[in-house]
Amino acid sequence: MLRDLRYRIKLFSSSRKEFYSFIKATTGFSPLKLRLYDLAFIHKSASSADLLGQPINNERLEYLGDAVIGTIVADYLYNRFPRKDEGFLTQMRSRIVNRSFLTQLTFKLGLNHFVTSNTNSVNESSHIFGDVFEAFVGAIYLDIGYQGAKDFLIKRVLSTYVDVYALERSDTNFKSQLIEWGQKNKREVEFDTQENPAAGQNKPPFISIIRIDGQIAGKGEGFSKKEAQQNSACKALGNFDISDSI
Repeated sequence: MLRDLRYRIKLFSSSRKEFYSFIKATTGFSPLKLRLYDLAFIHKSASSADLLGQPINNERLEYLGDAVIGTIVADYLYNRFPRKDEGFLTQMRSRIVNRSFLTQLTFKLGLNHFVTSNTNSVNESSHIFGDVFEAFVGAIYLDIGYQGAKDFLIKRVLSTYVDVYALERSDTNFKSQLIEWGQKNKREVEFDTQENPAAGQNKPPFISIIRIDGQIAGKGEGFSKKEAQQNSACKALGNFDISDSI
């Protein structure tokens, strides 16, 4: 009771009342560790230093939020598509957590209005806003824990802004996407498809290895050469977050 009273006094006497009210309306809960949310919106270009000389910006929260988002989205897709293989789930996750989509979410949620930055790159294509979304989720995680962050992402973000049916129906010709990316970015993409030496009763007869500029980028198996190539291309797209630049 006393803690709640102190929180309410701090909230309503603060010049940041509008900001904290926005956080509450956006997340659906009353923020407790208020400083975390202040920190989440400070880009490194506008950072200062604390009494110990440590930078005050959102980079650490961004790092944490990135990991939390990846885990929650992976969990969500795993349960949403129980019959799909790893390659499909990896590509679906890549489409949700890529930088451009996180930037869109920042604008849709209105987080962009509170960003503090001293850079001229503050526009809808800037990575700053995708970073802010990650830092925001990191702040939620530290404030109310994993389940709270999961509830926010699934109930207030994925359920509202992600059409999983459209996502599932979207272009799944991963080989074509990868070749297009290679041509566009002048990168050498090679498919090495052959019989699977580990093939057996439970292992597909074909395996495909993709190399980008000579480096292995993805491996996939299939019951046909085409399926093996599609699965390997899907993994390459996810491993390198290539879908964000196609």
